[in-house]
This record gives sequence, C-alpha cells and structure tokens, in this order.
Amino acid sequence: MATDCLFREDSYLQSCEARVVAVTEQGGIVLDRTVFYANSGGQPGDTGALVSADGTRIAVGNAVYTDAAKTEIAHLVEPGAPAPKVGDAVTAEIDWDKRYARMRMHTALHLLSAVLPYAVTGGSVGDTEGRLDFDIPEAGLDKDAIAAKLTEMIATDATVSSRWISDAELEANPGLVKTMSVKPPMGTGRVRLIEIENLDLQPCGGTHVRNVSEIGSVRVTGIEKKGKQNRRVRIAFA
Repeated sequence: MATDCLFREDSYLQSCEARVVAVTEQGGIVLDRTVFYANSGGQPGDTGALVSADGTRIAVGNAVYTDAAKTEIAHLVEPGAPAPKVGDAVTAEIDWDKRYARMRMHTALHLLSAVLPYAVTGGSVGDTEGRLDFDIPEAGLDKDAIAAKLTEMIATDATVSSRWISDAELEANPGLVKTMSVKPPMGTGRVRLIEIENLDLQPCGGTHVRNVSEIGSVRVTGIEKKGKQNRRVRIAFA
C-alpha cells in the first residue's frame, strides 16, 4: 500500500496522525501517511517515535522504502520495542533537530552542485557535514574559491521551492539530472523538481529549507582525489 509521504509537500511538518496498515517481516511499521523521510539519495532516514493512543512511545531508529518505486515506507522500531498492531492509530513524530540540520545540508549540497557544474557520481547528507563526488577530468579545485561562491549564493536569500513534472517531461529534458549514480524515482508518472531561485533546478526527493539563508555559514573542509576523474568535495557548517 502506498504511503502518503507528507514530507514531499512540507518538509517542516514534525508530526502527523496516522494509522498502521501493515507490519513487514522484518518488523517495520507501515503507516497510511508519515512525516518520516525514508533513507534514499544519500540522505539518511529520519529517527523519532510512534506514539500510541495510550501515550506509549515507540522509538524509531530509521525509515526505509520497501519497494523500488519508493511508494511505501517502513518505520524500523528499536529491538524489543512494543510494536503497534494493524489498525492502531499512532502519532508519528520525527527528531526535528536532526531533520532540520539535514534539510540545511541537503540544500547546501544543491548549491555546491551549482558551483561545480559537473556530473555528480555520489553524495552523502549528514547532520553537520556532507559531500558530493564529481566526475572532473582535471583537478585544480580551490577550497577557498568554492567556499566564497557558496557564501555568495547563500547571501542571495533565494527561495527554495518544489514542483512536479511528468516522467515524459523529465525524459525530454535529461539535462535536469545531475547525478550519475542515483537516478530520480520514475514509474509513478511524476517526478519532483527542486528549484533554488535563479541558482539551481534538479529532480530530488529529499528535504530542503525554504530559503537558502537558513543554511547558515558553510566551509569546504576537503577535496580528495578518488579516482582518475573523480573528485570528492566535503563541506561542513562553519
């Protein structure tokens, strides 16, 4: 059963009322709707809790998709935790501080991909730091220059927004896809685009802030050679 992924329309939702619709063989709790982001695209799944009607808090250590099309999410509860039953009403609550930090970092990585307009071969979104790997034939990247450009972009106070296009529209505009290793989920008929006003536009299913000013100060902490044409650029909150 498809999960109504509320975070795709509003990344700032911290909780929601939901109902248990299934329990996976691994003990994952599937809800009819959720605010939990599921692990994908280099961004970890949210942690938090499911709160039952009697106030019992069931710790959630991760959220994952159960299918390749990324339509159903299972909430992985901590071992030994009391699991709700199918039909139970619960309140899903995320660890907001951790989520918001990842929203800021994920948005910063979009800016990094605009500063370095090369194909992205990998990436990771953390709470305090993140990285992107780029397919770059030659080295010569300058940490200070990259950091200065990021700071300049963040100072624009650009709005971050999302919209949906059809699978066919994306196929007709392949240049929108920057990532080589992670392809945007297709097959449901539509793909989500993230636009940073006048700075960046690309398909992405992750969570982002509404304005680049929320990112705060970032610095480039390292540039590593990971292969003949692969350069890893790491950034962190200053």
